[in-house]
Amino acid sequence: MYKGLSAGIVRQIFYATSRLGIFEVLRDALAKYRKIDFRSRVILGAIAGACSAVISCPAEVTLVRMSNDNALPVAERRGYKNVLNAAFRMATEEGILTFWRGCTPFVQRVILVGICQIATYDQFKEMYKLLKVPDGFPNVFCSSMSSGLLLSLITMPLETVKNRMAFQKKDLYGKLRYTSTLQTLRYIISEESIRALWKGFLPYYSRCGGHTVVMFVAVEKMRVVYLERKNKSTP
Repeated sequence: MYKGLSAGIVRQIFYATSRLGIFEVLRDALAKYRKIDFRSRVILGAIAGACSAVISCPAEVTLVRMSNDNALPVAERRGYKNVLNAAFRMATEEGILTFWRGCTPFVQRVILVGICQIATYDQFKEMYKLLKVPDGFPNVFCSSMSSGLLLSLITMPLETVKNRMAFQKKDLYGKLRYTSTLQTLRYIISEESIRALWKGFLPYYSRCGGHTVVMFVAVEKMRVVYLERKNKSTP
């Protein structure tokens, strides 16, 4: 159940921090010159998502490899011991570029994540405030659950494509079955039906919704603590 946990932790260190950090830095910088509206949030969310995907793709590929290794036939399992062992073996056995295999659909997916999770969360907070939802935990919870639902519905097809591309192995002729985002989408739809793109949606939403709520509640709490300490230290 916890196969790939070390890679998952490393992934979140790079993925979540860079995505949130880049978005807020860009948003605060832009706010000095103009009012931040929904369009601005969408653009900044997309930029932050793309940058964080490129940064965290090596950890993402490692996570997919470790998490799905047991699904392979015994003779084909790679048997990674931990995240460092997996990273070292991938680099030495398959080359450094293996870390960015499936990077294109990952970037595309995380652009959507930046828009659907971060940008819409910011917008939902403003919307729920107008609907008289109390500030603090109630507003954060409603906003994060709403953005988590949008995130899951829109990004699951690309999550499916990314996993297929990252987990695949070359055939006897040295060729890969999945070569691009569109080709993988077409293959899945034609061979398995369009519903296959959302196969496993409930656990995916549980993960995305739960992750979104925990992440934003923690971020808002840390923000409050930081501002309180900053105000106390200011003469």
